[in-house]
Amino acid sequence: MDAFRTFSVLGRGRAGRALAEAWAGRHPLLPGSARPGGLVLLALPDRALAEAAAAFPGRCVHLSGSLHLPGVPCAHPLVSFDGRPADWHGAPLALTGEVPAVILEAFTGLGFAPFQLPPDLKPLYHACAVLASGHVATLWLGARARLAEAGVDLPGRAYAPLAESTLRNIEAHGAGGRTGPFVRGDRETIERDAAALGEPWRSLFLQLGSM
Repeated sequence: MDAFRTFSVLGRGRAGRALAEAWAGRHPLLPGSARPGGLVLLALPDRALAEAAAAFPGRCVHLSGSLHLPGVPCAHPLVSFDGRPADWHGAPLALTGEVPAVILEAFTGLGFAPFQLPPDLKPLYHACAVLASGHVATLWLGARARLAEAGVDLPGRAYAPLAESTLRNIEAHGAGGRTGPFVRGDRETIERDAAALGEPWRSLFLQLGSM
């Protein structure tokens, strides 16, 4: 596959649109049903990958962080896409199998940092990504909803500054960057706060805090 000098992006979801726009037309964006010649980057849902890969034997790469398809290399960007280009400098790019140089160079040109991920570790890697992203979003949205139900409308950027400063502290100090009553061992505050939450949030609050 290294003989190819360009590639097509197959799939017009958020990942495909963001990457194709960031590559400024150098690698055309096509619908998932297209069957172009040459090298293809499959930006498709996991459930569609096996069938799509079979249509491009020996000349495709997929983006799935969890699924391993024997004989089909993978490049998984560890970011949350919204359909538009962003600053991806320093974002990990998990590589499984031999990703063609033209695709790897396209990703590193956007700032992604590649590393090798063994196939058997992909489900664990992806589960951890969900914990750090999708589940965190669920907690954030849940916290906003609980306050809104009580009639409290946070001004400005709401929880965004808190989330951003928390991430900066963790990035700089690791586990030592955590703050709050569970870190301090403040049982009275923990019990008072927990009592204000209904289920299932109360149990989740206490379980996460004890980990």
